[in-house]
Amino acid sequence: MDAQLTAFLGVAAVMVALPGADFTVVVRNALASRSAGVATALGVAGGLLVHTALAVAGLAAVLVAVPVLFRTVRLLGGAYVLYLGISALRAARRRPGQSGAAEAAAGQDGGAHATNGTRRALRQGFLTNALNPKAPVLFLSLLPQFVPAGAAPLPRTLLLAAIVVLLALIWFPAVALLVDRLGRWLRRPRTARAIEGGSGAALTVLGAVLVTGTLLH
Repeated sequence: MDAQLTAFLGVAAVMVALPGADFTVVVRNALASRSAGVATALGVAGGLLVHTALAVAGLAAVLVAVPVLFRTVRLLGGAYVLYLGISALRAARRRPGQSGAAEAAAGQDGGAHATNGTRRALRQGFLTNALNPKAPVLFLSLLPQFVPAGAAPLPRTLLLAAIVVLLALIWFPAVALLVDRLGRWLRRPRTARAIEGGSGAALTVLGAVLVTGTLLH
C-alpha cells in the first residue's frame, strides 16, 4: 500500500467516524431495534454510493458549479434533517415514562411492523446521507488530493471512493450493534427518552443551521 493510500485511509476513517446527522440517526433507530439500526447504517452507506457515483461521473462538479442547484440540494437536506429532529422531539415527549424509541421497539414485535420499521429506517439513513450537501464538496476536494501525479484518475478515484463506502459499512453497523448491545441500559424509559430527546435536539439544531445558512446566503 502506497503512502498516499495509507494517509487517505486515516483521513477517511476520521471523516466517516465524525459525529453528525448520520451518526445521530443510526443511534436513534438502533434504540428501536437492532434491525432498524443496521438498516439505517446500510442506508447511510447507500447514500455514500450516490455521492461516489456523482463524483466519478463528474456530476458533483456540476452540482457545485451551479449555485441554484447546490442551494436547492442543501435546502432539501437541511429540511429533512430538521424534520427528523422535530419527529424525534415529539416522540420523546409522547409519554412521560416511555420514549418513542422504546415504543417503536415494543411495537415491532409483529413481522409486518418489523418489516415496515426496517424499510423506514433504511430510507431515513439513505436520505440523511444522500441529501447531505457537504458530501459532493467533500468528495471533490478530498479525492483529487490522493491521486498521484501521472496516475489514471478514474481507477484511483473509484478505489478511494470504495474505501470511504467500505469504512461506512464497517463503522455505522458497528455503532448500531454497540447501541443494541447496551440496549438493556439504553432502553430504560428515562435513559431512552433522554437520548432520543438529545438526538432530536441535535438534529433540529443542525437542520435549522443548514436551512438558515442556505436562506441567508
